Amino acid sequence: MINRRGEVITSAVTNLDLHDISRAARTYGVRAVFCVTPLEDQQQLIGRLIEHWTEGYGARFNPDRREALKLLRIAASLTETIAAVTACEQQAPQMVATSARPQPGTIDCQKIGQRLADGIPQLLLFGTASGLAPEVIAAADAVLEPVVGCGVYNHLSVRSAAAIILDRLRFRRNGELAQ
Repeated sequence: MINRRGEVITSAVTNLDLHDISRAARTYGVRAVFCVTPLEDQQQLIGRLIEHWTEGYGARFNPDRREALKLLRIAASLTETIAAVTACEQQAPQMVATSARPQPGTIDCQKIGQRLADGIPQLLLFGTASGLAPEVIAAADAVLEPVVGCGVYNHLSVRSAAAIILDRLRFRRNGELAQ
């Protein structure tokens, strides 16, 4: 990730992001959600959260949340994530970076949706803090066009952007359900 000054950092994991992205992913049929952090204390925090909502009291208290949080995986690196997706899908995924900032050569959700319909695994990369590091964007196979609002202000939470993008991937622009 990068901070406001453009410096590469490791951002903190937030409970709300993990819950809301997992819930959106479950709603839209995503197979897995990876939270990538090299920080062991953050990995432990995520592990405790997953355990609480999938095996502990939270699983019994809120079975719907359990279903969503079962999708959540912990990875120490993007390389580890790609290996896990490749093992599951029997082929390497295409990496698709997201950014709130305009990037050259972006593609739209309809193109990614078509790739998914064609059975090509897609690994969507979402960033926190002030976004994905430039090296991550450069390493991606594609960059998705930004989610744009009504004016110049464009600073959605990652959980909001993820939900919007998942909805756009699942529904064609004319409102018909994509396959």
